[in-house]
Amino acid sequence: MVERRPLFDAIAHLTLVLGVVIVALPIWIVLVTSTQRMEDVLSAPIPMWFGDRAIENYTAVLGVGVQGSRTGPVAQMMLNSLIMALAIAIGKIVISLLSAFAIVYFRFPGRMLAFWTIFLTLMLPVEVRILPTFEVVANLGLLNSYLGLTVPLIASATATFLFRQFFLTVPEEFTEAARVDGAGPLRFFWWILLPLSKTNIAALFVILFIYGWNQYLWPLLITTEERYQTIVMTMQRLVEATDAAPEFHLVAAVAMLAMLPPVLVVVLMQRWFVKGLTETEK
Repeated sequence: MVERRPLFDAIAHLTLVLGVVIVALPIWIVLVTSTQRMEDVLSAPIPMWFGDRAIENYTAVLGVGVQGSRTGPVAQMMLNSLIMALAIAIGKIVISLLSAFAIVYFRFPGRMLAFWTIFLTLMLPVEVRILPTFEVVANLGLLNSYLGLTVPLIASATATFLFRQFFLTVPEEFTEAARVDGAGPLRFFWWILLPLSKTNIAALFVILFIYGWNQYLWPLLITTEERYQTIVMTMQRLVEATDAAPEFHLVAAVAMLAMLPPVLVVVLMQRWFVKGLTETEK
């Protein structure tokens, strides 16, 4: 039994509170700034409480964008980012499930060679592969398209490895029972492996959604048209005003909108996310 020490408990709670303040304070300042007028933002001291321009600021960036920053309505950028994040997350999970299923449950020549070839791609950073990948996408005519934004990022060696390790823990009795009942490979995959993998899928979906949402370099390379820009790749442009000082109150509103979908995904799927990372009983 752990001995309770009031002094240590107080220090631990104080440390946690201090950590929360340090992490949350910049977010609070950005949130407050997004509700202010431009004059209030530029004045000293920095406002620490909400202003009266929240509706006007958020409506402006969603419908029009930040003037002078060469960007369009933020609503379109958020839609592009959402499509990209969902396509990458779902695509990675589907392909990884099927590839791990084939590696674990099928016997074919070069099976382990295929697995280790997939695994070795983890050693190649994105920067090493980005130029040849760009050339392939350009030759296929996929620049400025949703396919170009998502397809090159769909394959995932990490997810394949994780699903393979999980499938190896599934009792062999399940496979034998499915074979006795006359279930084929796809039925075994759909009715047994997928239900057993739901917590792992949920945990990976959260990670991969945030990975897809936060993509910056790849969309920056392959998109030149405004209608395919994502919210993350345009964040820097928001402070590069051409004719006037940056409108920091609108930039703050865009930053809050860019942070909202990943936060919602984490909050809504928190229970499944934690369960998928910590569950050991199968």
